[in-house]
Amino acid sequence: MRKIDTRNFQRATRTTPKEINRQIVLNLVREHQPISRAELARRMGVARGMVTPLVNELLADGLIYEGTTGYSPRGRKPTLLHVRSHDRLAVAVDVRFSQTQLMLCDFTGRMIALEQFPTPLEPAELVAELARRVRSLLTVHADQGCCEGIGVAVPGMVDRRTGKLVNAPTLGWRNLDLRGALARELELDIPVHIERDAVACALAQMWLDPRDGGGLDSFVYLTVSDGVGAGVVVNRVVVRGHGDAAGEFGHIPLALDGPFCPCGSRGCLEAFTSNPATVARYLGRELDSRRSYAELRESGVTVGDVIARARTGDALALAALEATGRYLGVGMAVIINALNPARIIVGGEVTAAWDLIGPGVRAGMTERTLTEASAATPVTPEATDAQTRLRGAIALVVAPVFAAPAIG
Repeated sequence: MRKIDTRNFQRATRTTPKEINRQIVLNLVREHQPISRAELARRMGVARGMVTPLVNELLADGLIYEGTTGYSPRGRKPTLLHVRSHDRLAVAVDVRFSQTQLMLCDFTGRMIALEQFPTPLEPAELVAELARRVRSLLTVHADQGCCEGIGVAVPGMVDRRTGKLVNAPTLGWRNLDLRGALARELELDIPVHIERDAVACALAQMWLDPRDGGGLDSFVYLTVSDGVGAGVVVNRVVVRGHGDAAGEFGHIPLALDGPFCPCGSRGCLEAFTSNPATVARYLGRELDSRRSYAELRESGVTVGDVIARARTGDALALAALEATGRYLGVGMAVIINALNPARIIVGGEVTAAWDLIGPGVRAGMTERTLTEASAATPVTPEATDAQTRLRGAIALVVAPVFAAPAIG
């Protein structure tokens, strides 16, 4: 149950039930399309006369549309309803230490165009390059539909109220108004959304697969890439913490005198399990400063290279990956002991080697969790996909359309 905050609330109005029912209809259409009005009424447990005006509103607002007619054993054939998505567009941006990607897509996540470029070290350069490329994409593909938002996934903590990137350790950026700067540079009347990458990926799990059947009520999405972070979901609500900093499990200490972490500390989980950590372990290099991370980037060796070499029998590559798996398992044990999630979903390039690191992950979890049930927490590697975080950025634009109305 949720306690009402009597110091900060929004009073229910006469329209509140209608707004809620309208969103229920929209989401039922999304999950069960194509669907008839009669089927909607049956699923809601109400008379068809209650559903009809809600459907008419959604049709008038362009959120759903009527498609073909369905089968009926008697009487008039029903007209089937679909969510309008093919001409509603979003621009997704994934900012990483190594590179930045942009994807133009529709509201189903179908890709229309994809671009990437090395991430500039200066924020102003990134903003200028993003604005130039976004304008170009929208101009070239203007016939595909109307862009309704830009979602930006970033490797750091975001203040949702101001949109500021508070701290991005891998990039070395603090208190940066990235959302505002990009909106000003674009000079377009399109909303810009910004979110921490792990939270964006968690939102993608909930919002871009409407047929999950309720299986993602409470989970942790752990992203392992240039950095390591977690998006925590409890009862289908993202846990953000008092200052929007919840989920920074990448910076729990595994050793007080371990490798240098971009956050400025030593021995963080990220410093043992991120892509640079795995590559450094393979190359026999020490991560002892921010410069050492830059040198790894300049080496051109990627975690994908390490995985490929491990599969060809390179013992050093295999050992580097197995160590990453063991450290990940220990880090997951901390998450499980603290939160006891129903499952952990892992995303990132290292999941391509799950058959090599999975046993080490499970061993690390078993060693450090406190009960047999905790040790058996399901861990699901997400299918290897370079666009995982881009889907998260898409979700930043799509989710508000289908979310429950705020009533306090």
